[in-house]
Amino acid sequence: MSEVRAIVRVGDTDLEGAKAVAFALARIKGIGISSAFAICRRLGVDPYAPLGSLSEEQISKLDWAVRNLHEIAPAWFLNRRRDPVSGRDVHLIGSELILAAKSDIDLMKKLRSWKGMRHAAGLKVRGQRTVTTGRFGPTAGVAKKKEAQPGGGAKQ
Repeated sequence: MSEVRAIVRVGDTDLEGAKAVAFALARIKGIGISSAFAICRRLGVDPYAPLGSLSEEQISKLDWAVRNLHEIAPAWFLNRRRDPVSGRDVHLIGSELILAAKSDIDLMKKLRSWKGMRHAAGLKVRGQRTVTTGRFGPTAGVAKKKEAQPGGGAKQ
C-alpha cells in the first residue's frame, strides 16, 4: 500500500490527508457533510477511507465532482439556484461563494431594500430581536458597588 499524503488539494483548498474523505471534503466552503457523503456515494469512494490514501485518479474525480456538483446533483441540492446573473442552477464553492454572497448584499444595499438597509446599518436582518442581543461596544449592565471595608473603611 502506498503512503498516505499529508495534504491533498481539492477544490482549491488544502485538505488533511489523514482525515476521512467525507469529513475532509466538508472542510471546503460550500460543501457540507451531506454534500460530501453524496459525492462519495456517487463516485463509489469509501467516505471513511483516509483522503491521502486515494489514488491520483480518484482525487481528480473528487475534484471534478466538487467543482461540478450542479451536473451530478438535482437542482434542490444546490446552494445557488436560478443565479441572478446567469439564470442557471449552480453550486458555488470557496471564494466564488463568498464573492457571490457579498455581491448579493451589495445589490440589496444599492436597491435600498429592507434587508439591504439592515445590512448597511449592521443590524439583525432576519427578524431576530435586538433588545438584548447584537449590541455594540462594551457590555452594559448593572455595575457592582465596592464592598465597604470592615473597621470603618479607613486604611491603616
